[in-house]
Amino acid sequence: MSLRRVVITGLGAVSPFGKGVDSLMAGLLEGRSGVRETPELVAIGGLRTRVAGLVTGVDPKEIPRKFRRSMSNMSVYATLACQEAMAQAGLAPEECADGRTGVVIGSTVGSTQATEEFFADFFTDRSLERMKSTLFFQIMNHSCAANVAQTLGIAGRILAPSAACATGCQAVGYGFETIALGKQDRMLCGGADEFHPLTAATFDIMNAASVAFNDRPQQTPRPFDRARDGVVCAEGSGILLLESLESARRRGATILAEVVGFATVSDHASIANPNTAAIENCMRLALADGGLTPADIDYVNAHATATEQGDIAEGEAIGRIFGDRVPVSSLKGHFGHAMAASGALELVATVEMLGRSCLIPTRNLDNPDPACGKLRHIRTVESARLRAAIKNNFALGGVNSSIVVRSIIHD
Repeated sequence: MSLRRVVITGLGAVSPFGKGVDSLMAGLLEGRSGVRETPELVAIGGLRTRVAGLVTGVDPKEIPRKFRRSMSNMSVYATLACQEAMAQAGLAPEECADGRTGVVIGSTVGSTQATEEFFADFFTDRSLERMKSTLFFQIMNHSCAANVAQTLGIAGRILAPSAACATGCQAVGYGFETIALGKQDRMLCGGADEFHPLTAATFDIMNAASVAFNDRPQQTPRPFDRARDGVVCAEGSGILLLESLESARRRGATILAEVVGFATVSDHASIANPNTAAIENCMRLALADGGLTPADIDYVNAHATATEQGDIAEGEAIGRIFGDRVPVSSLKGHFGHAMAASGALELVATVEMLGRSCLIPTRNLDNPDPACGKLRHIRTVESARLRAAIKNNFALGGVNSSIVVRSIIHD
């Protein structure tokens, strides 16, 4: 079967730096932190972490009420990011309704906030009388994908992967494969998540949340650093509009980058602990899928959540494939771990780096831990001609994913 080439023509973002890709990139390039002390965490008994990366500067009322009433924050973020990506790509509303445009957007779970509010009310007298009819559309696992499709009038395929921290990367990969196989011409791909104290609690219970910098929130998380002490949870949405090369050229769309390889594999050795061999295998499969070798890669955007085991496993895997030649950085030091949105948000930034010929460093990396491998860490913003990059995301449950993009379209 002849596979179609797949390109990126639109980007959208909602992040702790605000609404829009420009806000995201300004925060990253200026070296700012989107992590803040979060007072609502103080009221949770037994919860030690006090910091998070929360979205600012978003007005849900930009979305008409008839669509907004079935949305929680994560669907709002996803919808706004999709609208930005479509505007950049010049995708008209009628093209959304032609059946050749689809959606693949995932979240970790449905809205935890909406679920909490319902049960807090329900358990007062075990009555459903006050339950709103729109509640289910906020808590169902495919809430983001469904709400985006309804709001934008999309008539094609809907997919809603849910693989925790690997979700956003998987969504782009599945969209890539769907278009390459000719099943759709265009796909809005990515992930979205909204912060809730129980998200932070999940990592805290596993002793994987950052707790040592509660009084210095901008100094955490610290990917690859000796002083790293865990994850800082965040929220937002990253969206990429993928389409076949033929479709992009026919529409006269500006091509931002090309997706050339994708892999996702299961690590059955542990449901919780990352494994160097599995991560290495995932990256090698993604390279092979794109017909590339390690020598073709100019940048690695690491998952690197600032956990003890995760950074070491990924660092060792990167070192085995690329040695200390290829620049490596993690963007989580800037705005935390946006869960299901992280892969797509970080891929949006990676595509921007390709287009801007620059490399963004790992924030808070003051003292690299040699246990994470002998890597070529990026410590300051650098100018660099980038042809291709690989982006990693790994999740609890043994889910590994890697995607390869390149900046040059080869005829």
